[in-house]
Amino acid sequence: MPETVAASQPGAGGSPAAPGARPAGAAARTPRAATVLETLRQLDSGPRGLTEEQAEARQARFGANVLPAHREAAWPRVFLRSLRDPFTGVLLCLGLVSAVVASWGTACVILLLVVVSCALRASGEHRADRSTAALRGLVAGTATVLRRPGEDDAPRTRELPVDELVPGDVIRLGPGDLVPADVRLLRSHGLTVHQAALTGESAPVPKDATDTTDATDTTDATDTTDTTDATDATDVLDAPDATDTAAAARFGAAGTGTGGTGADGTGADGTGVRGIGFDSPQLCFQGSDIASGSASAVVVATAGRTRLAVAHGSRGPAAVRREASAFDRSVHGISWILIRFMLLTPPLVLMANAALRDRGLETLPFAVAVAVGMTPEMLPVIVTACLARGAALLARAHRVIVKRLPALHDLGAMDVLCLDKTGTLTQDRPVCHRAVDPEGRDDAEVLRWAALNAWWTLQLAELPAPDALDEALLDAADEDDCTAYDGVTAVPFDPVRRLATAVVRTPGRLGVHTLVVKGAAEAVLERCALTDDERARLLARAAGYADEGLRVLAIATADIPRARIRPSGGIRLSPPHGPAHEDERGLTCRGFVTLRDALAPTAADALKALTDRGVAVRILTGDHPGTAVRACRDLGVPVAPDAVLTADRIDALSDRELTEAASRVTVFARCAPEHKARVVAALRADGRTVGYLGDGVNDLPALRVADVGIAPRDAVAVARETADVVLAGKDLTAIGHAVAAGRHAGGNIAAYLHVTLSSNLGNVIAMLAAGLLLPFLPMLPAQVLAQNLCFDAAQLAFARDRPYSAVLRRPTVLRPRALLRFIVGFGALNAVADLATFGVLALALHGPDALDDEAVFHSGWFTENLVTQALVMLLLRGGRRRAEGSASGPVGRAAGALTAVGLLLPLSPLGSLLGLTPLPALYYVLLASVLALYAAGLMAVRARQGGR
Repeated sequence: MPETVAASQPGAGGSPAAPGARPAGAAARTPRAATVLETLRQLDSGPRGLTEEQAEARQARFGANVLPAHREAAWPRVFLRSLRDPFTGVLLCLGLVSAVVASWGTACVILLLVVVSCALRASGEHRADRSTAALRGLVAGTATVLRRPGEDDAPRTRELPVDELVPGDVIRLGPGDLVPADVRLLRSHGLTVHQAALTGESAPVPKDATDTTDATDTTDATDTTDTTDATDATDVLDAPDATDTAAAARFGAAGTGTGGTGADGTGADGTGVRGIGFDSPQLCFQGSDIASGSASAVVVATAGRTRLAVAHGSRGPAAVRREASAFDRSVHGISWILIRFMLLTPPLVLMANAALRDRGLETLPFAVAVAVGMTPEMLPVIVTACLARGAALLARAHRVIVKRLPALHDLGAMDVLCLDKTGTLTQDRPVCHRAVDPEGRDDAEVLRWAALNAWWTLQLAELPAPDALDEALLDAADEDDCTAYDGVTAVPFDPVRRLATAVVRTPGRLGVHTLVVKGAAEAVLERCALTDDERARLLARAAGYADEGLRVLAIATADIPRARIRPSGGIRLSPPHGPAHEDERGLTCRGFVTLRDALAPTAADALKALTDRGVAVRILTGDHPGTAVRACRDLGVPVAPDAVLTADRIDALSDRELTEAASRVTVFARCAPEHKARVVAALRADGRTVGYLGDGVNDLPALRVADVGIAPRDAVAVARETADVVLAGKDLTAIGHAVAAGRHAGGNIAAYLHVTLSSNLGNVIAMLAAGLLLPFLPMLPAQVLAQNLCFDAAQLAFARDRPYSAVLRRPTVLRPRALLRFIVGFGALNAVADLATFGVLALALHGPDALDDEAVFHSGWFTENLVTQALVMLLLRGGRRRAEGSASGPVGRAAGALTAVGLLLPLSPLGSLLGLTPLPALYYVLLASVLALYAAGLMAVRARQGGR
């Protein structure tokens, strides 16, 4: 992509190479890449490539050129891993206590719930692993390799699978090729490379095979016994090994971690590239692709020794243990609340009965039953079912794969989404913005000359290789304007000269040709017939366009006599530096063409939808801040003047200062990987739930630090495997769907917790009070278990419920403290209703004609408990009902069934087996009064709390 490179030069309006070639504090002397001769000697290779025998020997010794394999966890392993869930741990503790006191029915029910919950989670995550397995593959399919049948034979060009490449192979690269391994260039022509997956920079960078010399380097390239660090095959790898995870976490910014093979295929990469940044012009790395030009190169590192593999390997940064996500923190907080209640309840029951009723250990089964009644036994099942159902719907309807089920909750809780600009908000191609004359006025002629240069450069080049900027110019221009001229000769873009030149025959002008030059503003303007002041003014204008986030191409022309064109059709070119040659001097500046990144078609609407749902967007990019700000404003994202922070300013801030700044900054520019990770960590430290969308190796640290990591399907393999969620493409609309699904699941989980815990707490308080007031147990253990089973079965409806639309308008976060306040308030109200039922039973039903007092009490309270719990399910479900407050749906039907069980079970034969008895008709009248008052109290308390 020639013009992209031209435009990326400082002052030319593009995006210079992302900083981070060396981390803070690195040595001032940058290591140099080994020369071509040094490299070939260390690899025991040559420009003609390896022989087939050599290649086979190296293949057998070092294996296939593939990234470290991703090991898919077996279903039993995932099942056992699910047992570590804190909710499941609470249930297992209760089951153990139940077994100790010989409450086998309770223990068996709890064990069944644990098995169901773990099976659901394991099945969902195993299914997600199988889905993502289809997205994995090689970085490149085939490569063009030079191989020789024998030592004295001429090399032959072969197309081989990339897994057959070995260190020392000589390969050829052309436009569109993926770089299949880490390579050192041998020869190159106009080569530019996309490294966005490695550095995050959208503009291609120039690469050149030319050896560089270091003024302080006295290495003799011809001395094979040289012991300097550039040529010693045992010492060139001076950066940390892949086992050094701390250094590997800085991968991509510091330029760490490439190895390969030495002369015998061991221990060195032959280039001295460790510690050398991605901007080294002689080196190309696996994971990048060729934008323009051509080259031949020698493979210096394959498989697990490439930089991509350092991050991909099990011992690299991808294996660094990630911090607890929002879901993990919420689960642990709620679990500890339940554990405290569970541990506190049995001793209270035992002590109260022993002190006031002179009952001893015979009340232990009842105490355990009360503890079970406090604990939401169905919680792991409900949580897993909600998340698994949401994940399945996302995969089926929107092709979004949730690899880790709790990540779906984190998506619903997300209130900040961090993402890169390139490929997400913008497409990986530019479009023309304006064509202006030297005075800044719109001028279509400038675009015509620029397109004419692009057209004939493409038509007359030896190896036509259109780049994105040429395509943008041709798309914006009229093709008839280009074909109206006859091309004479052309010189393609050269990244050193930063120019492309074409000579055309102008219609109606015999004997005179027109030379058209386009390229970087500095390179073009120094060849124009301008005074110093005029040149400075035009350079300042170009710099102004660059500050607005635009790429800039300068256009100039000159009339040259036909006689000056050499017989071969060539022209005499200016050298890269120094005075202009006569064919490229005295040019007339025609003006500038500005280009901007093409916006993603759905980005603007998706960003608005996310903002409306309470998700703020932060841009973390390696690009120029002006480019990022321009994209944001074009998409309708406001960026205040003080809402832009660059990497150098991030480095100057402490973690605390960065946390304060992150809350107001929208664009973080020039970011290396460690900067992105620090920003994400700062947002989390501010109490935000952070999602990160990334697709390159440079995004790995941030993907791991975020609460939920998101990657598109075409991301590099290591990013896909690190992410919690994989999208079908770089489409923010899919994230909107995932957020909605996460909030649906989170809303249902929150509704279940509010309903169950508040109801259970009220029952426990009432049981403790009844145990002190009554001469008998308020409810038999079997009745407590039957009541819990009925209530738990009804709670399954929350897994299929559709919360009210208000739930989708804000993040759904399970906050333990807020939950505790809620359940204490509503639990106390529930206990009041239970105690009122005691009064009804004591005053209205006690007498000589009443049925057995104990059985009547058990039956009356059993019925009241189930009916009040059904009422709580309806009134506390998913938020304010308003106009959409219909009781229909799974929860409404489950509440109706629970009410029917509460009213009918005491009348059935099964009820008599549980010790229940039919109740007089007067009880139901009084119960209706209690329930009406209870419902009014619920509505009043909820209104005071402002809903949920």
